[in-house]
Amino acid sequence: MSSNAFDPVKTAAIGREVILQEQKALGELAAMLDGDFSRAVEAVLACRGRIAVTGMGKSGHVARKIAATLASTGTPAYFLHPAEAGHGDLGMVTTRDLVLALSNSGETREIFNVLDFASRHGVPVIAVTSRRQSVLGRMADIVLELPQTGEAKPLACAPTTTTTMSLALGDALAMAVLHVRGFTEEQFHEFHPHGALGRRLALAGEIMAPQDKLPLVGEDTLFQNFVYVMSSKGFGCTGVVDASGRLVGIVTDGDLRRLMDTLNAKNSKGRDLMSFKACEVMTRHPLTATESEPASRIFATMHRRKVTCIFIVRDGRPVGLLHVHDEEKS
Repeated sequence: MSSNAFDPVKTAAIGREVILQEQKALGELAAMLDGDFSRAVEAVLACRGRIAVTGMGKSGHVARKIAATLASTGTPAYFLHPAEAGHGDLGMVTTRDLVLALSNSGETREIFNVLDFASRHGVPVIAVTSRRQSVLGRMADIVLELPQTGEAKPLACAPTTTTTMSLALGDALAMAVLHVRGFTEEQFHEFHPHGALGRRLALAGEIMAPQDKLPLVGEDTLFQNFVYVMSSKGFGCTGVVDASGRLVGIVTDGDLRRLMDTLNAKNSKGRDLMSFKACEVMTRHPLTATESEPASRIFATMHRRKVTCIFIVRDGRPVGLLHVHDEEKS
C-alpha cells in the first residue's frame, strides 16, 4: 500500500471538495422532490402502526438515525436490521406498519426478505434508492429517488454523498410530517426530558429552584439581614413578601448599588446604611412567571429585560425561582 506525503494545503483542499460535492448533491436532491415525496408524507401520516426503517451497512447507520428522528418527533418508528429480519426479527413488523427501506443500489440482498414479507402481508414500502428500476424500486409502493451524482472523490466508492442525501431525505420526511401533525415544542419536550435541549423546552415548574431554597425576607427586614439572605442563598437577589406571603418586591445587586450611590451623593443626609429596610430598597412589582409557562419563553424575557432571575408565583406567592444560569445547565 503506497502513501502520499502529508500536505496540509492539499488535505484541506480535498476536505473542501468533498463538502462541495455533497452540497451539490443535496441541491440536486432538493430539486428532485416532487409528488412522490408528498405521497410518502401522506403514507407516513396514514400509518396506524410504526415505521420500520431498514438498511444494510452504511445505509443501516443512516436508517437508525432516521428511525430515531421520526420517533422523537411524534412518529413511532424503529430500526429493523435486514439481516436479522430473516432470522426472526420480521416478527416485529405488523400489518399496521410501514417499511422505509434504504439502499443506494436497490439490490441489497439482505433487504429482499423484508420486501417479500411486506408484499405478502400488504405492508406498504417506501424506497430510498438511486435506481428506480432496481428490485427495491420495483417492489416499493413509493420511490424517493436519489440523484446519481456518484460518491465523493478522490476514492469515489466509499458511501459518502449517497448517505448524506439519504440522511437529509429522512430529515426532510420527518420534518414535513411533524409540520402536518402540528407537533409542538411541548410535545417534543416529552420525548427529550434530559439535557440542555430538554431543559430549554421544559416548563418553569419542572426546573425552577424549589420553595425551600428561595431567598425570601419580610418587608421590615433590616439591611444586614436581607443582604445575608441574598449572599447565603446564592441567587444574587431576595424576594420581599408581605404579611400574607405575597411577593411585593425584589432586592437585587443592582438595587444595592443604587442605594450606595444615593448614600454617596452630595445631598445625602448621612443615614446609617444598616437602618434601611427591605421595603425601602426593593424594586416593586417585579417580573414574575407561573409554573406552566415554557422556560424558553421566560429565559427570552429575562434576556430582553436584562434581569438575572424571576420568581415563579402561584396566587401571588413565590413557589420557585428561575436564574439565567439555569438555561445553560444540562
